[in-house]
Amino acid sequence: MVRVESSMINSIFFADGVLFVQFRNGSIYRYEEVPRSVYDSLLQAPSKGKYFLRNVRDLYPTTKIREKTGR
Repeated sequence: MVRVESSMINSIFFADGVLFVQFRNGSIYRYEEVPRSVYDSLLQAPSKGKYFLRNVRDLYPTTKIREKTGR
């Protein structure tokens, strides 16, 4: 996992077209069929959260891996 500067995202990991995103609340999601270029652009984006919302969320097959932690 690569830690990123973001108020929304804690860390991301990419391998073989699968993007894992761990959010600040502790939840982890798996996004499939993500192009490497989308991952690279996410890493370079000035706002990781905005890029994620516009270019990843709701656009790729998604599986929730872990629920948020805490209350």
